[in-house]
Amino acid sequence: MLDKNIAADVLHEAISLGADFADVFVERKNVQNLSFNSSKVKDIQSGTDFGIGVRLIYGKQYLYGYTNSAKKEDLIELTRNLAAQIKNSANKTFASKFSSNEYPMIGSFEDKTATLDQKVAKLKELDKLVRNQGEHIAQVNISLIQYNQQVEIFDSEGLHASESRPYCRMAANAVARDGQAQTSGSWNPGARGGYSFVEGLDMKWIAEYLGKKTHTILFADPCPAGTKPVVIDNGFGGVIFHEACGHLLETTSVQKKASVFWDKKEEMIAHEALSAVDDGTIDNLWGSLSIDDEGMPTQKTQLIKNGKLENFLSDRMGELKSGHKRTGSARRQSYKFAPASRMRNTFIEPGPHKLEDLIATMDDGIYAKSMGGGSVNPGTGEFNFAVEEGYLVKNGKIEKPVKGATLIGKGEDIMKKMSMVGDSLDYAAGMCGSVSGSIPVTVGQPPVKVDEILVGGNA
Repeated sequence: MLDKNIAADVLHEAISLGADFADVFVERKNVQNLSFNSSKVKDIQSGTDFGIGVRLIYGKQYLYGYTNSAKKEDLIELTRNLAAQIKNSANKTFASKFSSNEYPMIGSFEDKTATLDQKVAKLKELDKLVRNQGEHIAQVNISLIQYNQQVEIFDSEGLHASESRPYCRMAANAVARDGQAQTSGSWNPGARGGYSFVEGLDMKWIAEYLGKKTHTILFADPCPAGTKPVVIDNGFGGVIFHEACGHLLETTSVQKKASVFWDKKEEMIAHEALSAVDDGTIDNLWGSLSIDDEGMPTQKTQLIKNGKLENFLSDRMGELKSGHKRTGSARRQSYKFAPASRMRNTFIEPGPHKLEDLIATMDDGIYAKSMGGGSVNPGTGEFNFAVEEGYLVKNGKIEKPVKGATLIGKGEDIMKKMSMVGDSLDYAAGMCGSVSGSIPVTVGQPPVKVDEILVGGNA
């Protein structure tokens, strides 16, 4: 996408202006998004975005800028404008030689070509199937997100790496209504891959899942409040670990000592039953990458092992500022952002127990079958998450569905109380926002039992 000679000239200019390190990030993104509600197409968005970001590192600080031009003179001017913000007269040179690496797509998807009409027909099919789930279904909203991100990275250490990143995601939401009462349920699968991912989805299963889920929530009793044991089911249940703990293990917060775990490496920060990883290498998962946005190959990073904090997630600036080695975790939304340490596919590893074994241990508790949205204080790990579909448990057995439950706590506390971990790991796609923008990530976990947590409710 960018001529190597131009990239070399830009990097030479940066180094000759005193930078200790410099890199160039080139991106071209082709997008097609469809949204469908009220049984008709609401919006179609398509287009291509192209841009180049230049970063100069001086000691432990960096300067970043971007442009939509690939012309040498524009990139040189951008570099000079950045360097002008720091007075440094060091006389350095860049060797102008690159070791080029092009990385294949992670996963086995063969992209299936589909016309716009075929994609719209698929959304119509799902819309009809969901509406057929009963008269309580009042609205259906579906979207199809598909884009291909091509990236190319050059740096002053001679690296030249490129990768093509196709993404595909379908988001389906059903709204159920009975008189004045209303509720909603969602199913939002996504993958690193092409449209063949959508073709492989079972539309009938998705419709039945949404129909049953919304009907159950709509007619459930209000949840009683109190401090109780809770079993959180697999898949999107992992959003609590992602938000309340995962962000605190990124050097983005660790390097500022803004994380409660910044000095806890090799200490017990969780129950011995809990192990967790961040793995960017898993075939087809939504958050997988061959290389990060600094051109480093991604890897599996053990975050917690049997309760002990093993590693942090680090990028180049994170290593410079905190000393923690890079983990292939530098990510950004686009060329408009400088990279930062971010999660990829983050999940609690499976344990030995069956889901029913976890539920059987609770005399009076809550089974959180699926989680909804929430909020987290990134500095403290304090969180508040809604339970989208929940059940009251009495004497080790599920008694009845309840609605309006929220889970309230702190990340460092809840991890010490996850005393039992199930054996059925599952994943869920999501978008994560932080200092370098919004990026695709995967959350996940098997079912876990939390011995005690504050449950908010309105019974």
